[in-house]
Formats: sequence, structure tokens, C-alpha cells
Amino acid sequence: MPSMSERRLNLSDIILIAATRGMLGAGIGLLLAGKLSNDQRRAVGGTLVLVGAVTTIPLALRVFGHQAPSRDLAA
Repeated sequence: MPSMSERRLNLSDIILIAATRGMLGAGIGLLLAGKLSNDQRRAVGGTLVLVGAVTTIPLALRVFGHQAPSRDLAA
């Protein structure tokens, strides 16, 4: 069974992750909503989705890309 690894995030990482998730969610919501004209909705929603998705890639690499050295707790 695979073991779960622990990741430590600083506050700026958490804020960036939350902001990108928010942009992605807002963009998807605008794309699905009918409150704006079709052109406005597609422009704003598409931009938010694109920004949210593109900024997620470097954050994911930052969080999951490198392994923290494991500490021997039995020492």
C-alpha cells in the first residue's frame, strides 16, 4: 500500500493555491452563467479559466515536484 508523504506549505503557497482555484472556479462559473452577453461571458470566463489553469502548473511543480528529505524519527 503506498504511503502518504507529508508536504509543508508556507502561507504564500496556500494563498497562491487558493487564488488560482478561485480564478478557475470563477471562470467556469462565468462560462456556465447567463448573466452577461455571450461575448462578454466567453471573454471573461475564458480568461479566468486560462489564468487559473496556467498558474496551477508552476504551483503544482513547486509543491509536488521535489521531495523533501525524509527525517529518521527513530534516531
